[in-house]
Amino acid sequence: MTGFLFELTFLLAAPVWLLMIFAPGRSVTDRVAASPLTVLPVLAVHLILVAPVLPELWTAVSSPDLDAFRDLTALANGAGAVWAQIIAWDLLLGQWIYRESRRLSLSPFLTGPLLVLTILLSPFALLLFLPLRALRRPHTAQAAQPAESARL
Repeated sequence: MTGFLFELTFLLAAPVWLLMIFAPGRSVTDRVAASPLTVLPVLAVHLILVAPVLPELWTAVSSPDLDAFRDLTALANGAGAVWAQIIAWDLLLGQWIYRESRRLSLSPFLTGPLLVLTILLSPFALLLFLPLRALRRPHTAQAAQPAESARL
């Protein structure tokens, strides 16, 4: 059962990823990407996986210790619960990257590979996206100057 839930975790998130990568700019994609509710099915699996290992999870998070995390992830349900949490986080981060990319008019040919990297290695994707975002974001001081000079 745990193996099935482990596999199911990503399958529940996959439709959102597929929309953002292969159908950017469509109204359905934009609506789905704007909703934080997309992670609810993944979180439901997380709760199912975490229930049997709640004492071990509580030990690992209430007093963080490397050995406690090793003990938690050595359990099938513990590893599955951590995986589901990672999938939920990656999905929310991917949705944010997608929405910001759309807002900043970044090319889907840039955003798509960035989203694939988010699925695989989200910290690296975030480290790549943040400078892109900063470079594309209009500087508020520069944007305000023309408006002020127009009033004079």
